[in-house]
Amino acid sequence: MRGKYRALIALALLLVLLPLALLLTVAHWLPGLVGIWLPPGTRIALEQSPRLTRNSVVIPHLSYLAGDCELAKVTHATLSHPSRWKLDVDALDLNSACFNQLPAGEENPAAPRTLAEWQAMLPYSWLTIKKFSLTPWQQFAGELQVGLTPTRQTIRYRGDAISLAAQIDGQTATITSFSLQAIEGQKPLSLAGEVTLGLLPDGLPTQGHLSTRVHLPGPLPLADAELEWEQNRGQLLISSPDDPDPLLDLPWTVTADRLAISDGRWHWALEGMPLSGRLAINADNWQQGLDAALISGRLNVVTQGAAGKGNAVLNFGPGKLSLTDSAMPVQLTGEAKQDQMIFYAVLPGALSGPLLDPQLRFAPGALLRSRGRVIDSLNIDEIRWPLAGVKVASTGVDGRLQAILRAHENQMGDFELHLDGQANDFLPDSGLWQWRYWGEGGFTPMQARWDVKGTGEWRDSTITLNTLSTGFDKLQYGAMRIHAPRLTMNKPVRWVREEAHPRFEGALTLDAGETTFTGGSVLPPSRLNFSVQGSDPTSFQFKGDLHADEIGPVQVNGRWDGIRLRGQAWWPAQPLTVFQPLIPPDWKMALRDGNFYAQIAFSAAAEQGFEAGGHGVLKGGSAWMPDNKFDGVDFVLPFRFSDSTWQMGTRGPVRLRIGSVENQVVARHLTADLEGWYPWSDQQPLILSNVSVEVLGGTISMQQLRMPQHDAALLRVNNISSSELITAVNPKQFTLSGRVNGALPLWLDNPQWIIKDGWLTNPGPMTLRLDKDMADAIVKDNMAAGVGINWLRYMEIARSWTRLNLSSLGVLTLHAELQGTSRIEGKSNTVKLNYQHEENLFMLWRSLRFGDNLQAWLEQHASLPGGECKTGETCEEPQ
Repeated sequence: MRGKYRALIALALLLVLLPLALLLTVAHWLPGLVGIWLPPGTRIALEQSPRLTRNSVVIPHLSYLAGDCELAKVTHATLSHPSRWKLDVDALDLNSACFNQLPAGEENPAAPRTLAEWQAMLPYSWLTIKKFSLTPWQQFAGELQVGLTPTRQTIRYRGDAISLAAQIDGQTATITSFSLQAIEGQKPLSLAGEVTLGLLPDGLPTQGHLSTRVHLPGPLPLADAELEWEQNRGQLLISSPDDPDPLLDLPWTVTADRLAISDGRWHWALEGMPLSGRLAINADNWQQGLDAALISGRLNVVTQGAAGKGNAVLNFGPGKLSLTDSAMPVQLTGEAKQDQMIFYAVLPGALSGPLLDPQLRFAPGALLRSRGRVIDSLNIDEIRWPLAGVKVASTGVDGRLQAILRAHENQMGDFELHLDGQANDFLPDSGLWQWRYWGEGGFTPMQARWDVKGTGEWRDSTITLNTLSTGFDKLQYGAMRIHAPRLTMNKPVRWVREEAHPRFEGALTLDAGETTFTGGSVLPPSRLNFSVQGSDPTSFQFKGDLHADEIGPVQVNGRWDGIRLRGQAWWPAQPLTVFQPLIPPDWKMALRDGNFYAQIAFSAAAEQGFEAGGHGVLKGGSAWMPDNKFDGVDFVLPFRFSDSTWQMGTRGPVRLRIGSVENQVVARHLTADLEGWYPWSDQQPLILSNVSVEVLGGTISMQQLRMPQHDAALLRVNNISSSELITAVNPKQFTLSGRVNGALPLWLDNPQWIIKDGWLTNPGPMTLRLDKDMADAIVKDNMAAGVGINWLRYMEIARSWTRLNLSSLGVLTLHAELQGTSRIEGKSNTVKLNYQHEENLFMLWRSLRFGDNLQAWLEQHASLPGGECKTGETCEEPQ
């Protein structure tokens, strides 16, 4: 009996210890057992033995290897059986680089073959993987939930970039929802549909229908996509609700050896540029996987512009597209036309690297060219972009970047620019692009040639213009000629494009040689120094100073906000003598005394144009000339300029005051005020007022002159001394003394008259005395006229009245009536003299022979009152 008990105890211990031993040694026997169904050359490995808890089995780590490559790694898997089997996995990582280590064409005969056999083996279970990831596409990681039964399988996947809800019933797979965030910043791609799976799990679905609404860039934000197939042929259609023709139509067929898309059609409108074309793709050996497939195809693009139609063709392959290492030759040839521009391309290259992160390297001979017209007046003769050796990848652009531009503008001239640089993993605000540039051209309006050269770089988020030198050989316009102006950089211009702390700064200098004018004026060599500081090229402040030898400096500052340029300029008080170089030598004018200062505010914008306002002041000015002298010149110019119109006198009129002007006569206390607009109009007139000058012992004044002129401006002559006038004119043939008053109606824009119905008279007695030698000569040469001349040798004028008109052509018509008493040789006679004269005043001013003209008139027209006076008779009136 005791032996039986011992046997029973031993059997009980065996039943208890055997499962424990199997569990403790599972890391040794389980991989071999599972390997019965695994493909040859693959295996599983357990680094730690599973742990047995009260309700579950915990597997800390499990690896699935293909050769020596870890294809899958499971972290912390928990197997339990609440109502059905439940497997919870913290993380499952798949490495796509190990897929090519899986054996091809070798299967274990013990493994299931058909889809139905695989489904029949599925236990009633749940599978949850909290983090499922596939290297190198970790951005699509998410949580996977699978529900399994032999008749139905459900799948749910949720991640930041992708989500899926689907179920499989036998051979029917229904996709309830699918969402993929393919492009950052764009709405996700979503689809739904139903497919029929093949009998073998490694074959394509035999038929199906999938549909989705996709969000497209450009003018068509939404489009509908449909994929239909049955057996070995199908069609993909993408269409817009507003377009009767499909945006993309891809009919395709599939055989055991080839997947082919033939006669595919597409069209698209890209920013007003219509594009269309056809597409053909062949994929040979497609069933052996993407890495083994040999792919080739052709895509053509038809463009339409003002210059006509263009056609470009992209040929690719034969080559392979791989998830790890692609090798696809490509070549783009042809032309494209947009508006009036034509682009020509010969771009051979090769696509390499992972399919989802490829790189394109251009081969020798790669060249992109363009020509045409950008705007009506700017003609692009040629732009060349050599691209040989340039590599384009997601990390950026690498290689030598060049550009050559030749163009001409109908009015401005021709020019040629070159750019040459090196890029290293360059993308905007990432990587490095260093360049140098140079060029030259002509500037026709100012008969000049210009050149430019410099260097710069774009390093990460900082753009730097390191050097710059540009200028003209000269600038010549009208009477002005500027010698060799040149802009250089004395501090690099740097733009830091950081979002948190953007910065834009730099400093430049504009130097110019002498500025000469045809009249002889010379502005000494000038220099403008200015600096900029702000956040970016559309928002910065500037300040600087301009000086030319002793002229200046003029302080300038302001700001630019991307739309409007605003600023101020201050010209400090300076002696008037610093402007002496601006006075032509021919004038023989010496600036003596006085000070000048000014202040201006300005603003400029595309829609507004240029506006400015401010004032300039001249105080105590003095200038001397050989025959003239100006002293006590005060000039105040408040102004505003806007919309090509000058407004004079914004805060009080423009005022001119001159203490004295010394010439043959001395004029004192000259005043004039100006207020209004130029160009003027009826609504905005220009008014000259308060004009007055003391001259010749009297005054000449004008109350107001309004432009446009509807009424004559009355120029008043008051108490002018005729003796001072005669002394100034200095005619040797006669002398005149006494005072003159008058009024001269002045016209400036009358087509016929300058002075119309003007008059002069004497308010008091006047005396006329002829030169004795002149009178004797007239008597000797013309006895008939000599009798009258004798009575005019000395004449006291009691009354005179002169009417005068001056035409716009300069013709002066003068009619004078004189009444007075002639006194000669103790005799007194009453004399009435009618004087008429017509002469071109412009020519008279040139000749300045007033006395000789008067002598000639007197010889021909002198007569005495009383009608007829015979030779030798005395014609007189009793005293």
